[in-house]
Amino acid sequence: MTRLASIDVGTNSVLLTIADHVAGVLTPVLERATVTRLGQEVDRTGRLHPDACARTWACLSAYREQMTAAGVTALAAVGTSALRDVEEGRTFLARAEEILGQPLEVISGEREAELTFGGALSGLSVSEGESLFVFDIGGGSTELVWGRLAADASGRLRPRIERATSLQLGSVRLHERFRLGDPVEPAALEALGAQVRDALRAYDSAPSGAQRVVGVAGTVTTLAALALGLERYDGAIVHGATFERADVWALAQRLAGLPLAERIGLAGLDPGRADVIVSGARLCAELLDWLGASSLQASDRGVRYGLLEELSARVG
Repeated sequence: MTRLASIDVGTNSVLLTIADHVAGVLTPVLERATVTRLGQEVDRTGRLHPDACARTWACLSAYREQMTAAGVTALAAVGTSALRDVEEGRTFLARAEEILGQPLEVISGEREAELTFGGALSGLSVSEGESLFVFDIGGGSTELVWGRLAADASGRLRPRIERATSLQLGSVRLHERFRLGDPVEPAALEALGAQVRDALRAYDSAPSGAQRVVGVAGTVTTLAALALGLERYDGAIVHGATFERADVWALAQRLAGLPLAERIGLAGLDPGRADVIVSGARLCAELLDWLGASSLQASDRGVRYGLLEELSARVG
């Protein structure tokens, strides 16, 4: 048995997964998600906010202690949109390396999309050759991936990505850009929706023919938890849950109509996500319209599971 770990430092949250690797099978033993809002004001300033850096370093320190206590022998750690966008991130990365004992790799949007695809499908029942569309709504960017699973030489199903891209649209970025207040002003939310639609139209025509649409990361999993009426978030229940596009739009409209204080108190919603869930939910709804998808399957896994799959292959 080998005990592995992966860390995904995102724009809104920092995720940790520790898993045992036995005979080619990964079994999660610990998962943590901490909202640190590393991307605070990055869209406006192009720089990391000192408070955001401090919060994220403190989170990484706590994660390092947990990995040490768990006996982790190998770690893969990456940073995504917020760290891609800043003009000067060397100070942050140097401190992160000092804390973790190894570099924090800043990955491209395309690389993030590839890791998202493989990680999102982990633990889902997917048929060989099934056409898939996976999207990951992050705090600073959204990854779009088309592909399928295909058998390798050993007969194991592996991701085969046909197309992947990263868009500069995310829950934190859009929340700050359109200054969604409390209460949310309908005009600001409509302007946000219009910008999302324009960005999707400018990117390309919507893909067609996907047999399954899978959504990853905090926005989608929170919407799934709310749709399921969970008293407390439970990744085991959320992972694989399917709900309708109409449900997403209904939730997006409901959340936008609630004062922040009421959103903070909603069961199944992390209070640290209560402000940006409005922009994230609207982005999700617009994406499903663009796709013409009737339903959405939530995945509680993503980049960190893609990293674990790669790490397990390297360590044998």
